Amino acid sequence: MGTCLIWWGTLLILGAAFMPLSRIVFQNFRDGGWLFSKVLGVALPGFFLWVLVCAGILPFTPASCIGVAVCGILLNIVIFWYRLKKGKSVFWLTRENGYLIIGEEVLFLLLFLGWTYLAAFHAEAYGTEKFMDYGFMASMMRSTQLPAPDIWYGGEAINYYYGGQYFAVFLTKLTFTRIQETYHVMRTLVAALAFVLPFALVRQIWEDRSKRRRSRAAAPVGVLAGMAVSMAGNMHYVLAAHLLKWLRGFLGHDSDYTYWFPNSTRYIGYYPEGNDKTIHEFPAYSFVLGDLHAHVVNLMFVLLVVGMTYAFMKRPVVTAAKRKSMSLKQRIMHDFLQIHILLFGLFTGIFHFTNYWDFAIYLVVILAVVVCRNLWEGDFSWKYAVGKSFLQGIWIFLLSTLAALPFTLSFQTMVSGIALAKNHSSLKQLAVVWGLPFVMCLVFLVSVTSVAIKKRGDMGRFRSIFCKMSLQDLYIAGLALCAMGLVVIPELIYVRDIYEEGFARANTMFKLTYQAFTLFGICMAYILMRFLLHRSRRLYVTGIVTGVCLVSTFGYIINACSAWYGTDLSLKNYPGLDATAYLEEKFPQDAAAIDWLNENVTGSPVILEACGDSYSDYERVSAMTGLPCVLGWYVHEWLWRGDTQDLNERKADVEAIYTAQDEKTAGRLLDKYQVKYIYVGTLEREAYGVLDDTLLKSLGTVVFEENDTYIVEISR
Repeated sequence: MGTCLIWWGTLLILGAAFMPLSRIVFQNFRDGGWLFSKVLGVALPGFFLWVLVCAGILPFTPASCIGVAVCGILLNIVIFWYRLKKGKSVFWLTRENGYLIIGEEVLFLLLFLGWTYLAAFHAEAYGTEKFMDYGFMASMMRSTQLPAPDIWYGGEAINYYYGGQYFAVFLTKLTFTRIQETYHVMRTLVAALAFVLPFALVRQIWEDRSKRRRSRAAAPVGVLAGMAVSMAGNMHYVLAAHLLKWLRGFLGHDSDYTYWFPNSTRYIGYYPEGNDKTIHEFPAYSFVLGDLHAHVVNLMFVLLVVGMTYAFMKRPVVTAAKRKSMSLKQRIMHDFLQIHILLFGLFTGIFHFTNYWDFAIYLVVILAVVVCRNLWEGDFSWKYAVGKSFLQGIWIFLLSTLAALPFTLSFQTMVSGIALAKNHSSLKQLAVVWGLPFVMCLVFLVSVTSVAIKKRGDMGRFRSIFCKMSLQDLYIAGLALCAMGLVVIPELIYVRDIYEEGFARANTMFKLTYQAFTLFGICMAYILMRFLLHRSRRLYVTGIVTGVCLVSTFGYIINACSAWYGTDLSLKNYPGLDATAYLEEKFPQDAAAIDWLNENVTGSPVILEACGDSYSDYERVSAMTGLPCVLGWYVHEWLWRGDTQDLNERKADVEAIYTAQDEKTAGRLLDKYQVKYIYVGTLEREAYGVLDDTLLKSLGTVVFEENDTYIVEISR
């Protein structure tokens, strides 16, 4: 747990240091954006270091990480003194908000420690895609350049969204900790932030709506939002895990069906089995499973952007009369160069290399909020507001494109185009997975829209929807519509990739609805409290019914944790956080050899190990060391690069080396891929049969040998 505490202390320092900037961005938040400042403190130094490393100006070393972080802190000190000189509010820890900030920090620490403690009970970086996640981190730990070498395509750089793992390594190098532990600490950090950031956002929204500085309902609705985003499952869990006896036939499950927590993420297309299997994961599943994928790490940046959209909505209103008195320069500064617009452009640019899907999703969400804000001001014509929003959207897109250039200049797209969906989810399956949030959001939208129209006075119906709603209702309505759209889109179109046969919509539905779940969690907490405190008996009853359903989904986290981590989580059985400790048990014949490579090999020389299929045990050496091999997990590299001809050639060449009958053939192929180390272990013998150990050892110097496992260093 020491690594967890080191990271918490680092985030405490970075967050506090970036509060001058945070207080500008979140100027109308009572806590000044205390929790959001932690993400700003990681994202901004990490981004600018990434740019400098990609440009070849700085190496990716601990010294560079510290230097850029210190520069960010100094910049915030400058902001602090400038604002102090101008007589603006700069002190964030005051008597008025001190208890709130302390409470938020304690909540964050408890969640961070709790998730980290749980992670140790299933700590191995083994299974699902953990080889890839850990391998990317290991490769970047070795490399001083970015993008780092691809662990499964020797001689080439990573051609995937590696930003999430990059920020994990940035914090690892900054704190002088080890990836064996930080692999888990990064994901538990995200899990903690996925609770406290929605908590801080929705607590503030409710406090603003109640127009009381300390609304009694603000904290409970914030807790509800945190749980809905980070701990809830969908209604499939409730129905399948608890009401299965009565609903087995309705859900499409067989009589011998037994619920297992991943089932709620793979229901559409599986029960009953169809020809278009899909994925509809959500954060709680990711946090328990332990993968460190792009969409998981990016959650903390996504939630920061969502928080900034509400801060943007809360900006002071500029009336038509006041705007008329402004100079052209002041108008440009206000519309295009103010801090929220610039940060929207920066973070959507970051999304290009952390998770490109989130770039497309949140560019639309940001534009929806910008349009709502501009129409809500109400002192301008709707044509002017829409035109202004369009120009701001173009500007944000250009900024994001500029910010992403270090990534896009070297990245080869994996997308093969967009196609109309040939298969569709049944209404029953959609109702099981998405019925609850859809019902809550639809009832809310109808309710607030009808009230706004009744208040329109001499306004047109269209303008009244925006101008007569409260700012908070309008904001939640915008998020709800975006979330609903993300669920509908995979029923209409999908992004084509290599999984056309049988899984055509899987990736599209996965990435879009993951964010839909996140947005729905924020919306449902607010909407539920609106229903429960509404004067209308119908809405109150709706709140009771939907509230029971929503709270019942929170049981998912308990079910998943007990299934994955076990039921005995006592301290006496605490196994530790080392993600590679499992090697001694799972790969005892390879553990010592992998340790030797980690301890004795510097840089990123190419190694030779057996090629294997994706999700298999093959490539355990490259994954656990970060050393690139000639070719690894075939389907993953096919997805990332699309060049099956070269993949097949590499695969054949690897086999030719291991089964070579003469030194000349083997030597030529080793030179072709600049192989430095030949690895021979149990899986190599399993893949290629009986090997000529004498010939392989003669190709260089045997630097490690234990039982039937050995490593040959090729002299160059």
